[in-house]
This record gives sequence, structure tokens and C-alpha cells, in this order.
Amino acid sequence: MSVLKIEKTDFVAIVTLNRPEARNSLNPELICELSKTWVELSLDPQIRAVVLTGASGTTFCSGFDLSSTIPIINGTKKPTNDFENAIAQDPSLMGKATLRDYDIGKPLIAAVNGHAIAGGMELMLSCDIRVVATQVKLGLSEVALGMIPAMGGTAKLARHLPTALAMEMLLTAKPMISDRLAESGLINRLEEPGEVLNSALEIAQTIASNAPIAAQEARSVLLASSDLTVEQALSLESSSSSMLMTTEDAVEGPRAFLERRAPIFKGR
Repeated sequence: MSVLKIEKTDFVAIVTLNRPEARNSLNPELICELSKTWVELSLDPQIRAVVLTGASGTTFCSGFDLSSTIPIINGTKKPTNDFENAIAQDPSLMGKATLRDYDIGKPLIAAVNGHAIAGGMELMLSCDIRVVATQVKLGLSEVALGMIPAMGGTAKLARHLPTALAMEMLLTAKPMISDRLAESGLINRLEEPGEVLNSALEIAQTIASNAPIAAQEARSVLLASSDLTVEQALSLESSSSSMLMTTEDAVEGPRAFLERRAPIFKGR
């Protein structure tokens, strides 16, 4: 059984963490497969939006596998297969798999259909849009294990939650129920568990129906602007807008609107 499932349809890719027997935890094999998959999707011109979810069960992702990944990284276990060797030789694969150190350059929607803990919470934070099930646990448990969230949790959490909530989650290592965070700005949609994937796909399909280069540029400018002055952000916006005006899609969009038909965007 593959630890990672990929489905592609109508310009949308669905990436499913597929280790339900281990709460979809990130073992060396899954880390290697995710690292490879993100690169492949970023380079695939037929994919305009990506949905990340977990195999059906109680957990979206419980973080790094404590019986394999963590012992390899802290040196208490010797590698016994190719995947363990890979992360032992190249620990940066963990940052790539969790999108701490890799940007796929396309809109990424989290369909959080179960608990998201530790590295699973960090994966969720790396997504652009988050659809989360009611009554699931969201948390960063690392300080209770003598570590800190090192896949972006400490760096990103206060960018998405008020500082007081971020501190409580980080320092107590206790998860919070998703319903409590529904109005915090962390979650786009709070859905019943059975509706999470459909809701995320609805968002992804809407995004995929728009001009792909424009969507990617808008995402890029928005993300970059948070670290820029207003003047720098406006300059970046202007440069992006000028580039987009030279594309075929920028001609097709207004033309289709005037002709009262759906646009046919080609991503060029």
C-alpha cells in the first residue's frame, strides 16, 4: 500500500497522506514521497491548485513518526532501509516534505479531516487555505517531548493566531479544539468531518477555474508583501501586474466577459 496517494482531475491534485494505521504520521518513506511529490506538482502545468488531506480515520496527520523518523534524526537509531538512509543523509527532506523550506508556487488547500498535531499542525500552517473538521484537535506538542516545533510552528503560529493563543498552544503543548479557533483567523471554513474534503475541493476548483498565472502571481505577491514595506509591496504588485498584462490569459479574460461566456485560460 502506497503511503501517499495522488489523484488529478480538472486541474486539481488531491494529495492524501495514507498511513491511517499510524495516524498518518510522517515516517521516512512518507517524507521522501512528499518531498518528491511537491516538486512534481510544482512543475506540472496541468495542476492549478492542490488539496492536502489525510486518509480517512481520526487524524489528518500526527506529525513525525516517533518510532522511526525522530530516532533517525537524533541519532539514537541507525538507518535500516533506503528511506531512513535518505533522511539521515539529508535532514532537509523534512523541511521540504512539510513545506517549511519549499514553496510549490501554487494555491494549496488543507482539508483537515482529523486531528493535526505537531508536524501535522505545521503542515496545515504551510497551506494557503484551511478547511477544518469540527471537534478535531489542533496542537503543537513538541515542548512536552523536549523539542520545539522546528518545521515552521514557532515561526508561523503567531502569524495566524493572536499571540496569547499562540503562546498557550506552544507552551502548554496541549491541543485546542478546532471549534474554539473557528473565529481566530486560522481557519477558513469549519465543516462537519464528512464535508471537509468536498468543501476544500470546491475552493480548489474555483481557484482552478481562474487564470492560473494570475492566481499564482496574486498568491506570491500576497505572501511576499507581509515582509515588505507598503512601498516595496506596491512596487512588487506593479511589476507583477505589468507582467500579467502581456499574457494571453489577460486578453482572454476580458474578452470572455464581454462575450458573456466562460473564459478558456491556457496559463500563458
